[in-house]
Amino acid sequence: MSTRTLAPSLIRGSGWVALWTLVGLAIASEIYLSSNFLGRSITWGEAISDSLEDWYVYGLLSLPVVWFARRYPPERGSRWMTAGLHLGAAVAFSLVYIVVRTLIGEADSWIGGEAASYGEIFHPLLVRTLPFSLLVYGVIISVSHALDYYGKYNERTVQTLELEKHLTEARLQALLHQLKPHFLFNTLNGIASLMHTDVDAADRMLVRLSELLRITMSQTGAPQTTLRDEIAFLERYLDIEKIRFHNRLDVTIAIDEEVIDAQVPSLILQPMVENAMRHGIEPNARTGRIELRGARQEGNLVLTVSDNGAGLPAEGPNREGIGVANTRARLAELYGAQQKFELVNRPEGGLCVRITIPFSTSTT
Repeated sequence: MSTRTLAPSLIRGSGWVALWTLVGLAIASEIYLSSNFLGRSITWGEAISDSLEDWYVYGLLSLPVVWFARRYPPERGSRWMTAGLHLGAAVAFSLVYIVVRTLIGEADSWIGGEAASYGEIFHPLLVRTLPFSLLVYGVIISVSHALDYYGKYNERTVQTLELEKHLTEARLQALLHQLKPHFLFNTLNGIASLMHTDVDAADRMLVRLSELLRITMSQTGAPQTTLRDEIAFLERYLDIEKIRFHNRLDVTIAIDEEVIDAQVPSLILQPMVENAMRHGIEPNARTGRIELRGARQEGNLVLTVSDNGAGLPAEGPNREGIGVANTRARLAELYGAQQKFELVNRPEGGLCVRITIPFSTSTT
């Protein structure tokens, strides 16, 4: 047996001995106090010796009982057959205990100089301990089943959590894979429209798109990344949009240094920026402004994407396309009730998208 497998076996064996020793010492104190109360003087040594001899025998016999309990659990086969098997095993357990305990008592009497015959010890022990031994068997069986059920419950709980984790990851991957083609098709549509008006600009957009796709393909596909990497990806995307909008796009990025390495969902900002350009900048002839800010507030990371467009209409449909709906779903999957996603009109005009998630870094 290797050292790796020997150590756990020694720990379990030591725990087993310690358990039955504690039971024996507890019963020894009860024997000592009750005997002296009834006027039968007995020393602590005699009480402990007699009690440990009893309970060490029970502890030794409990090993096959535990094996038998796991071999024939209540839920396996016919209940009546299982009950009958355990009844027979309980009787056998009690008789074996009495035989072994008689042999120990005979050895004790021989050592003490007052030799007693096997029959003189066996018959009183049979009458006195048979019902109690049956009860001990029942307790061992009950504890064994309880521990097994507890272990199975923990195992099922871990399996359930693992399944939920894999399901969540699968949903996040599906949402992320839905976003990437959406972003790509929109960019290709922009290139196609420029091909008829400004071929050089379309060519530059294709070069930027190839760089962006190279970054995308090199990513691991993890549901989260750092805000630093997210901003780097977004800046390359904005390079493409600046070519498409010529001089009509003004972008401000202000990220606090303390949150630059915070963990954020992958591709969380690009759909918000795309939404701002599509609804806040494209319909207007004036220069469009987009402000992206990130800061830490009360243990949370707060990201905002603002534009100077028309904002949300007072009535009618809101600006929730694939990107916004997808973002809501991803935030809910990752953070549950700990996240907040808001779209509000700015007092000075335009829309502000506000994302609040728990602040964390790769080291926390």
